[in-house]
Amino acid sequence: MLSRLFLFFVFLLPISLAAQEEKLLKSLFIPSELSTESNAVVRWDETTIDVKAYNKMLYTNKRIVTILNSSGKNRHGAVMYYDQNTNIKKMEVKIYDAFGKEIKKIRKNDFEDVSAVSGVTLYSDNRVKYLNYTPTAYPYTVLFETEVEKSSTAFLNGWQPIEGYYISTENADYKLINSSGIPIRIKTSNFEDYGIEKLGDFQYSARNLKSIKPEVYSPDFSKFTPILKASLTEFDMEGVKGSNNDWSDFGKWMNDKLIKGTEVLPEKVKSEIKALTSNATTDLEKAKIVYQYMQSKTRYISVQIGIGGWKPMLAGDVDRLGYGDCKGLSNYTKALLDEVGVNSYYAIIYGDRDIRDIDSSFSSVQGNHAVLCIPTESDYVWLECTSQTTPFGYTANFTDDRDALIITPEGGKIVHTTSYKTENNVLHTKAQVKLSEAGGMQAQVLIKSYGSRFGYRYQIPNMSQKDQKLNYKDQWGYINSLDVGDLEFESNKNDIIFTEKVNVSSDLYASRAGNRLLIQPNFFNRRESAPQRYPNRNIPFEIERGVTDIDSYEITIPHSLEIETLIEDVEIKNNFGEYSVSIFKSEDNKLIYNRKFVINKGAYKKEEYESFRRFLLEVLKHDKSKIVLKSKT
Repeated sequence: MLSRLFLFFVFLLPISLAAQEEKLLKSLFIPSELSTESNAVVRWDETTIDVKAYNKMLYTNKRIVTILNSSGKNRHGAVMYYDQNTNIKKMEVKIYDAFGKEIKKIRKNDFEDVSAVSGVTLYSDNRVKYLNYTPTAYPYTVLFETEVEKSSTAFLNGWQPIEGYYISTENADYKLINSSGIPIRIKTSNFEDYGIEKLGDFQYSARNLKSIKPEVYSPDFSKFTPILKASLTEFDMEGVKGSNNDWSDFGKWMNDKLIKGTEVLPEKVKSEIKALTSNATTDLEKAKIVYQYMQSKTRYISVQIGIGGWKPMLAGDVDRLGYGDCKGLSNYTKALLDEVGVNSYYAIIYGDRDIRDIDSSFSSVQGNHAVLCIPTESDYVWLECTSQTTPFGYTANFTDDRDALIITPEGGKIVHTTSYKTENNVLHTKAQVKLSEAGGMQAQVLIKSYGSRFGYRYQIPNMSQKDQKLNYKDQWGYINSLDVGDLEFESNKNDIIFTEKVNVSSDLYASRAGNRLLIQPNFFNRRESAPQRYPNRNIPFEIERGVTDIDSYEITIPHSLEIETLIEDVEIKNNFGEYSVSIFKSEDNKLIYNRKFVINKGAYKKEEYESFRRFLLEVLKHDKSKIVLKSKT
């Protein structure tokens, strides 16, 4: 009797699994709460990682994704990066229509197979296979199955059950099997907020996770969604055995195994750089000369960390070829600095417009960029070595204000990069404006950019003159019939000040009402829109960089006109920033307009967003306030 029951359940199990899969292949069975505001739904994602040794792991994944519309067509996840350390044992896709009928099958050799890096690359053996499918109708479902054996275990697959905005997840499971005997560390974040269930030491399950809609000023996605990181304490990277018990340990391995021995320079270069720096009296003066030398001799090629490898190319090769990626150029600059006796450290960082930290509490293979830093008595000077135009020590808007890993001979260390303070990120606009009786205006505008604001504007001189003028027409697009005249620029890279002198005019600036002219005295720095309103905001918000605007205009009015109405002084101050505006008569026919607008850096609760929005609405309202001039006769 017992044997009959056993056989019954043995046969029942595959039937029930098959029935479940059949249901997952049909779009009709997607729960409505998961399809709402979604471009794709992950119906099933089962990831298993079996670590067999420090240099061997097996990755398997079965994934079913329903693509609901054209915006979700690249969310199938049918992609696999590979190199000489990767053996793709299985890779197959089946595509089903809305009713679960199979309409196409793609085997491993039928996937698109291209280089994983574009342009000039030193790492042409890194490739990617991906699904290239043009649907005839939506929705459709993709079943993707992979089995991959890897001898490089540095990048241990983590888990992110919510994969991005507008993607919901019906079922997702993650299992890490460790048969290697090597300790594995994991870190989970935000699991409690999403009801992620822990099934074992390294096994987790997620069910019915609704899609997330992006909201303005949202923090980095990983800060508020569930994410799991995993790391081996001993691993293999491209045939080199690594150690990772903590950041010090990991950095020591990088220094000894990846960087040491790559810094050798040709004798001619050594003599040349010593001669160039012979009259320099300080380490920073020497470093500036070295940095400018590097910028003049090299150019950047794009190779992504994690795809192109972590070991920098030889400094001698960078010098001979005249190019390198972020790793190679940073290492080359370090070698030059070593030659003239200036201590510096190779550093790993996340480079991006959005601020993202190396996770100081979890040592693992992280980062997407390499930079260089020079220790001083009180801080560090950071060098971006991939740009031929960036000023010495300037890192705003790409590697600023974030934790980075510096590599020292003694080991790795987490340090924070330069933070550009709100009061130093200044856009200072001054103007001499002349109004005409007919409502036109002519102005000489002087704009100075400091701190992080410098980084947004100092490349303007590299544009064509046509594009320069279009840039100002776009910036001041609210001015009717704007004509941009003479332009003059000055870039002070030592003090980080960019100066623009712009002559502009308009025949139709003011609006007329009978014998009156209605004029907006904020000519050149208006806030034109407010952030979106959310009846129920779901995500906290963050201002990553604080900024300060200071504006002062001298307005000359024709003698035939007189002032009827001026705007009242305004002063607002709160946690989010401050705003003030005033206008007064300095002489019979002159007005002085002053404005200051500050937005503070900060992280805020979602409940505070509406107050922030109201603050910006007040700014918007006062920026568009008008004065009234009338004819004297």
